[in-house]
Amino acid sequence: MASKTTDFPVKQRQLNEDIKSGTFKRCYLIYGEEAYLRNQNRDKLVKALSGDVNSMNFNRYEGDAADPAQIIDMAETMPFLSDKRVILVENSGFFKNGCPELAEYLKAPSETTFFIFAEKEVDKRKDMYKVLSKTGFEMSCDAQDENTLKTWIASKVRNEGKTISPRALAFMLERVGTDMSNISTELEKLICYCLDKNEITEGDIDAVCANWLTNRIFAMTDAIADQNQKRAIDLYYDLLALKEPPAKILALIARQFNLMLQAKELSSNHRDNSTIASALKIAPFLVSKYTGWARNFTFEELKAALEMCVSNDEAVKTGKLDYVISVEMVIVKCASLKKSQ
Repeated sequence: MASKTTDFPVKQRQLNEDIKSGTFKRCYLIYGEEAYLRNQNRDKLVKALSGDVNSMNFNRYEGDAADPAQIIDMAETMPFLSDKRVILVENSGFFKNGCPELAEYLKAPSETTFFIFAEKEVDKRKDMYKVLSKTGFEMSCDAQDENTLKTWIASKVRNEGKTISPRALAFMLERVGTDMSNISTELEKLICYCLDKNEITEGDIDAVCANWLTNRIFAMTDAIADQNQKRAIDLYYDLLALKEPPAKILALIARQFNLMLQAKELSSNHRDNSTIASALKIAPFLVSKYTGWARNFTFEELKAALEMCVSNDEAVKTGKLDYVISVEMVIVKCASLKKSQ
């Protein structure tokens, strides 16, 4: 897993203290890859500052609809029967691309207006970040390391009156991935499943938690075999959003095509499913899946797909291609292969 920023715990404590004391900065920027933490802290701030998202004094702007001029006009509008107005701006791109007009305004905003910015990406060289980091509060919600995630999971389990062993914790992360939103969802399922038990075991995790990576790779292979490029690419970017390395995704795609090629060869030689499963070292119920996918391709197309995976991997390692783009190229090309009749 990637290394994480070290100031998140300190920033989180500072933000919690602002909320507890009711002493707020004029502007807050919550950013970073971990959507769970971004959304959690965004919601805590919105609740603490405005109390009601349906209030006339709460305004939300998102994406391309976030017009700096409109935001400034609203910020200058006096709150109705209240001492403050709260403006939430999400995924605007202002902190990635810059926004001179709003950056200038934030140097001396209305005394009755509080800003909350929630962004996935920021460029610290841009005017917006420079101004806000001086006049307000910024916190990076990056992906958390394995030890932090284990501590977080153990704490949530303990709050439910249950225990989980270090080995089971490690197995859970391997099973469900490191995206905190996904972990939270799977943990809710586990708690319900183990309602009458005191300990959550590896067996419980295996029984309840979906193997998110395997599921998405299989869904992606389905999309490629069906020549559904959009679906395949969407699944690819889902995996990237869940912080799965492109190199690992490419290796798994190559493995899928290798298994399809072997399954097609064995099937054409009239081997039964049991023999094929044994030869490929896969579960017997998966044989029909691989032979079904393989029927959508000729032998030459499957070999070409494998060669494409190898050549693109080599191109990345020699600096000729970016890994993210190289995997996308493989997916698009493989999903464009003409189906055999």
